Amino acid sequence: MTPSLKLAQRLALGILAVLLAGAYLSEYGFGLYPCEMCWWQRYAHFAAVLLALVSTVARPRALWIALAALAILVSGLIGAFHAGVEYGWWEGFTTCTTNARSAPGQSMLDAIMQAQLVRCDVAPWELFGISLAGYNALLSLGGALLIVLAVRKWSRS
Repeated sequence: MTPSLKLAQRLALGILAVLLAGAYLSEYGFGLYPCEMCWWQRYAHFAAVLLALVSTVARPRALWIALAALAILVSGLIGAFHAGVEYGWWEGFTTCTTNARSAPGQSMLDAIMQAQLVRCDVAPWELFGISLAGYNALLSLGGALLIVLAVRKWSRS
């Protein structure tokens, strides 16, 4: 495998590792539970992980890496849309979600009624005015571009 294709593969796996680690750290470490659109972004990342892992064993590797980049791009586009909903630039089309889980001896209805709603149109956390969805959009779109550039460099060599 050429150095540029190896770089593309490592970028795909590395970007996904960082983004998913950040998502799960914010959820389990800081209690920022994902809304429905957050899950959509994660689903695209899960698909990208699978495609990037397939690229380690299947040929043509460049195709599988490019498909992983496409899935990362999709997550970035969903993240950009989600960020726009959070910033009030446009209206979303999802309902609120909850992290309701019933404790032993508690009815599920009581758990749902006491659970906190997770809204898609409210950013639970921001840094420098950018929400988690915004950071996902920036990192995913930028990462997908870098991966495509590395695959393209391989195809020209």
